[in-house]
Amino acid sequence: MARWCYRHRLVVLLLWVGALFGLGFSASTAGTDYANVFSLPNTDSKSAYDLMAKAFPDSAGDTDTVVWKVDSGTVRDQDVRSRIEPALEKIAGMKGVGDITSPYGERGAGQISEDGTIAYAQVTFSQRANEIPKEVVQDVVDTAQDAERAGLQVELGGQAIQRVQEPPTGLAEMVGLAAAAIVLFLAFGSLFAMLLPIGIAVFGVGTGLFTVQLLSHTTDIPDLAPLLSSLIGLGVGIDYALFIVTRHRRGILRGADPEDAAVTALNTSGRAVLFAGGTVCIALAGMLVTNLRFLDGVVIGTSLTVVFSVLAAVTLLPAFLGFLGPRVLSRRQRRKLAETGPEQEHASGLAARWSANVQRRPRTIAALALVVMAVLALPVLSLRLGATDQGNDDASTTTRKAYDLLAEGFGPGFNGPLQVVTEGGDTAGLVRGIESTPGVARVAALPPAKDVTVIQVVPTTSPQSKETDDLIDTLRDKVIPEAGAQAHVGGVTAVSKDFASVTGDRLPLFVATIIGLGFLLLLIAFRSLVVPLTAAVMNLIAAAASFGVLVAIFQWGWGLEVLGLGKEGPINAFLPVIMLSLLFGLSMDYQVFLVSRMHEEWVNTRDNARAVRVGLAETSRVINSAALIMVCVFTAFVLSGDSGAAMAGVGLAAAVALDAFVLRTALVPAAMHLLGKANWWLPAWLDKRLPHLAVEPAEEPEETPVLAGPASVVHGFVRTLHGEQVAGASVTLLSKGGRQLDRVTSLADGSYIVSVPGPGAYLLAVTASLYGARAQHVVVEDGPLVYDVELAEGEVDAVN
Repeated sequence: MARWCYRHRLVVLLLWVGALFGLGFSASTAGTDYANVFSLPNTDSKSAYDLMAKAFPDSAGDTDTVVWKVDSGTVRDQDVRSRIEPALEKIAGMKGVGDITSPYGERGAGQISEDGTIAYAQVTFSQRANEIPKEVVQDVVDTAQDAERAGLQVELGGQAIQRVQEPPTGLAEMVGLAAAAIVLFLAFGSLFAMLLPIGIAVFGVGTGLFTVQLLSHTTDIPDLAPLLSSLIGLGVGIDYALFIVTRHRRGILRGADPEDAAVTALNTSGRAVLFAGGTVCIALAGMLVTNLRFLDGVVIGTSLTVVFSVLAAVTLLPAFLGFLGPRVLSRRQRRKLAETGPEQEHASGLAARWSANVQRRPRTIAALALVVMAVLALPVLSLRLGATDQGNDDASTTTRKAYDLLAEGFGPGFNGPLQVVTEGGDTAGLVRGIESTPGVARVAALPPAKDVTVIQVVPTTSPQSKETDDLIDTLRDKVIPEAGAQAHVGGVTAVSKDFASVTGDRLPLFVATIIGLGFLLLLIAFRSLVVPLTAAVMNLIAAAASFGVLVAIFQWGWGLEVLGLGKEGPINAFLPVIMLSLLFGLSMDYQVFLVSRMHEEWVNTRDNARAVRVGLAETSRVINSAALIMVCVFTAFVLSGDSGAAMAGVGLAAAVALDAFVLRTALVPAAMHLLGKANWWLPAWLDKRLPHLAVEPAEEPEETPVLAGPASVVHGFVRTLHGEQVAGASVTLLSKGGRQLDRVTSLADGSYIVSVPGPGAYLLAVTASLYGARAQHVVVEDGPLVYDVELAEGEVDAVN
């Protein structure tokens, strides 16, 4: 397929361009129909909502708030009313505004604070917040704030108001792409090579988002889905293309024709991309086991974007490589290739030196990595799930100012009132019981409708405080049963508490599901019990450390003001499910790319130390570059204006950074060195029963040496580049299929001799602990072969 796409590149490009523009035109014509269908079956807050929907079926519009405060006098003063009342009248006459409840009217007596310095008006729109045109909301904001003067502060709060203070759509994506472009240019040194992953990400995310937008007309997809889809799509799209382009460039530098290099890259890294994309989709699908139906749309959106990103990487990328040819290399690389010829098949530099250090000191490096992760994971012990609200917005926003004014004038619990909904029974007795409950500031029973009464309960504490959660439990478990009423506690604060409880209860099943599926996939792919077990443990360590970072920043408030991320509060209850899905999927990507290269070397040499060393040396640089790109993309979502997306972005950025820079670069290879050949152990009975899933290309059939003559030998000396003898080097002779034929240790003068069964092609692998490793193909003819080996410190070559 890769060769066909390479040769028919114009056809492939036209098909992708047609798909992108066709889906884009259809999506823009159809518009969006995102639906935040949120339901928590079998919860008390859901029962309260159902009763309210029965009694008040027409209360569908969004209700926002205009708040004002005077520095002197009271809000009842004529000079204040003369500025506020005309503004409210003008707002009431705007298209899209259904009703206004003013503190100066008959129904607004309770909308002025006790000291008379703060008042609010409720603006009820005719539609839900996400359906109201931003122009209408902006007119409301401008009209209200035009009434300000010295000594009179006017602020606005509510979901519709929050939408107009969000940054422009696509700002986070553009900043993330720009940062990724800089990292790619530094990694490749070529403008064309830099543009390849960006182009693949744009096509993958674009087609995915347009498809999700069209699907929103046929199924319930929340408006959070496109934001998360673009976040994960940009990350994996750029990463997958980066892995393939890196392998392609390496092939050209080592003398391969550009077409053959592209085919080899797709047949090796491309297979890993397909496998990695599948693991991400499986991890995302793990959200379905939580039975939280609003997450179904998130699964659909994110999975589709990942699928399109993978398709673009394995079909469109070879076409792009065909257009570029050797120009995928920088000018300097092309000039060097023409002057000095192909590079030798070895990895050198910082990556090789680090890989050698890990091999020499695996216990020390593993211990240091574990200490770092354990310290970062400590804050997770105080994790508290909940929901963010406008009290967590940045202090400069009008929604945060309105929230603070309402808390100042009417108490901290005013921003999150509870709704005790009762059908029949002794309502008066229930109200008296609630009034006498500690933690209750005010109680007001609204006029009944259809035998349903709503009792508004304002707590003395803020919606996000633990005391408010305790009050909800007290009302449900003690006050309502003692009053003998059939009542339920609802409202946004109660829903948030129930959602956090439901999520916490189902989280263990969710984690077990995605870890189990990941374990099974890696078990089949690498024919090993230890490799998937190591991956599962590492995933749990990465999750604990990343949530520790989240708690420290968003719950404890460390650095929030510096980052401009508002005020501390609980961690969004939906975040563990979404973030763990993405984290396990992405960390599995890095595990697959790292271990697949190790496994490839293991199959060829059967030398675990060499396999781990070569695999780390050849993949650590590209994994770290990919992780840095992910960190840039995820961190850019701080600019999205959505607190949930900002929290997810920071959490995922921390998770990816820790996973790539600490776990995959240090702890995983150190552990694999310590485990030795046990890494690749699989019981024979299990091996026979497992299906075969090839992450690497199929091995060529092993050629049996032609025994035309007697057995022979390969002999020579192992030396350094300066001619010094290397004693104690391990010299192994293997067949082309990786079967070990002989193994010896070099003598004090560096000499070695290995026996050969007969003429043919073999692989000679030499490893020394204080030096590098080298593996070369040798051809033995009728007589002994003299072959000297030179080892360079910090150099690791490859056999493929």
